[in-house]
Amino acid sequence: MPRRRSPRNGQLRLEVANEAARIMREQGVKDYLIAKRKAAERLGVSDRAGLPANDEIEAALKEQQRLFGGLQYENRLTLLRRTAGRVMRIFEDFEPRLVGSVLTGAVTDHSDVNLHVFSDAPEAIALRLMERSIPYQVAERRVRYSADATDSMPAYRFVAGDIAVEVAVFPCARIRQAPTCPVERRPMRRASLTELARLVGD
Repeated sequence: MPRRRSPRNGQLRLEVANEAARIMREQGVKDYLIAKRKAAERLGVSDRAGLPANDEIEAALKEQQRLFGGLQYENRLTLLRRTAGRVMRIFEDFEPRLVGSVLTGAVTDHSDVNLHVFSDAPEAIALRLMERSIPYQVAERRVRYSADATDSMPAYRFVAGDIAVEVAVFPCARIRQAPTCPVERRPMRRASLTELARLVGD
């Protein structure tokens, strides 16, 4: 077992961030906290208070994909974004927004598409899926708006091609109030269909 070390210095924080990113990229771990803990254990890091923030891990993941992913990474990202666009067009009248790794570019072979849509009647999303003969599962997405304010949103999970998709349904009033991003700890970035089209074009 590696000897226990403290990540207070910047170099060790970077090592942990890079190892966590590698775990996410190679092992399909999607949760930053789990990846971070695995990386700390592997590197013998004992001081959890000094571990890298999620945005540091995300930056390391994007850099690793840029360096090692090559064309395969670019093709995967394009596929995910185009899939997101097709699904968003199905829900175009519900003001769909792309969120998460497919928007930021921090994707791996295990990433899925995450969307927010807006309706005061969540069952309308289920009806749209049934109209399109798309099998789905009902789920729940927990979101945070501040340190002491969380909420649970109904969500629908299904597969588009071979890409897993989750559509979380927010009340219409929430379109102007994004939940907190678990990576950056600030209001979550959301992209409309028009903004996504520009990304795919770029």
